[in-house]
Amino acid sequence: MYRYDSGQISVDDFEQPIGMNIKADNRWVQKARKIPWEAIEERYARLFPSNKGNEAKPLRLALGACIIQSEYGYPDEEVGLQIQENPYLQYFCGYKKYDDSKPPFDPSSMVHFRKRLNAEILGEINELILRENQ
Repeated sequence: MYRYDSGQISVDDFEQPIGMNIKADNRWVQKARKIPWEAIEERYARLFPSNKGNEAKPLRLALGACIIQSEYGYPDEEVGLQIQENPYLQYFCGYKKYDDSKPPFDPSSMVHFRKRLNAEILGEINELILRENQ
């Protein structure tokens, strides 16, 4: 089962503890702006035709975790910990506010993310990103 996310929030709307601010020129904020999340989410949602079962993690989190892992080469366990500890990575992954209370997913979820976001789907995502940023 999959539920749609509400899309990109602004840097100013990302809630953080007092005194912390996200900078709009940060590379992860810039990357988030270049990705057509809603178009990709439409494609991703088709992978979950049933309304039964556990609710899947949002596309922003799944794709974001895969991109972060690809960028840094983190093992599965480390990806979730880095997202938990870094407000820029949380913003990139679609969080509405900073939350370091727990990892965003079990490390084994990375295996499921990679299976769902296979080479064919990642190729389509790349095409959408390129088309959007021309």
